[in-house]
Amino acid sequence: MTLQNLIDRLRLPLQKDRELRVSLYNVMGFYPHDISYYHTALTHKSSGKRNEKGKPLNNERLEFLGDAILDAVVGDIVFRHFQGKREGFLTNTRSKLVSRESLGKLAEEMGLTEHIQSKGQSNRSHNSYMAGNAFEALVGAIYLDQGYAAVMRFMEKRILAQMVNIDKVAYKEVNFKSKLLEWTQKNRVRMDFQMLKQETDDKGSPVFGFCVMIEGVEGGKGQGYSKKEAQQVASKETLQRLRREPQYIDAIFQAKSQRTKMEEEPTMAAPNLEAEQTAFIIHQEKKLSIASTYSKDSSDSVASVASIASKTSKASTSSIDPAPSNPSIEDDPDFDLSDISHKAQDLSREDIIAAAEAAAFAEAQ
Repeated sequence: MTLQNLIDRLRLPLQKDRELRVSLYNVMGFYPHDISYYHTALTHKSSGKRNEKGKPLNNERLEFLGDAILDAVVGDIVFRHFQGKREGFLTNTRSKLVSRESLGKLAEEMGLTEHIQSKGQSNRSHNSYMAGNAFEALVGAIYLDQGYAAVMRFMEKRILAQMVNIDKVAYKEVNFKSKLLEWTQKNRVRMDFQMLKQETDDKGSPVFGFCVMIEGVEGGKGQGYSKKEAQQVASKETLQRLRREPQYIDAIFQAKSQRTKMEEEPTMAAPNLEAEQTAFIIHQEKKLSIASTYSKDSSDSVASVASIASKTSKASTSSIDPAPSNPSIEDDPDFDLSDISHKAQDLSREDIIAAAEAAAFAEAQ
């Protein structure tokens, strides 16, 4: 015990708040100088207390200050403890040490929660991490009361030396949501968080419930006083199931296989390219139909074509060269299809030419 602590102990019987001072000594390892800082640090806003000027009296301002001081002190400690480690590792380790959850557990272990003044809520309530906020406010009170060096001694000698294994915390994976997301991305499966409930408990604290869904398969469930906390709990339970239940993994990949199979199935039939390529071919049945039509109405068709040929002959000059054996309609500009009757249009090209030749031969005689 230092000389200053001995002097403070001798003064205790003459000072008020003797019980609180002793309790704070057990928590911090030294006696406070100005007890008013610590009264404020342990006053939650739900208490409704006000100062002499009527302004709210609570620990929110000290919590803000303590949060900044705690980051600096723990960052200093982590930097010196882990020589050669990179920034990402140092940042992650500091975040674990100063998280609301970690500070809340420390406050409970130290007995600090027993001295929090609140109204209508249990001192051990998880509402807004009341215990963790009180710990930060306590750090702010120590800083204002005895300075930065006192905060450093408190964290090194009282917290990290006696209550926290900094190496174990540094290498422990606590971001279960990030770990689960990494697993799902590596295995290319879909994951989302389904909200199960959002309500308040009997003390007015918000409560959230989430369930992890991987490829539509239900995973772990979690409940907490914030969405982040509930999702962390659900992720942790899901990771445990992935490690312990092979059938759970089988169900996930079976669902994935079903999904990818459905996505790969065509939504409509592919076009028949072969049918399009042969669409210009006249089928044999159609030829037979044309032939039978011509055979049935041959006399009418020949007469019609003969009449057309006669008109063509009269319109031409008196000297006409004999028609070639296989004339081409496209090459003969005088051959007009517009005068051919409906029945003649149904004849084939060869039939029309044959009829025209017969008419021309008859006219020549």
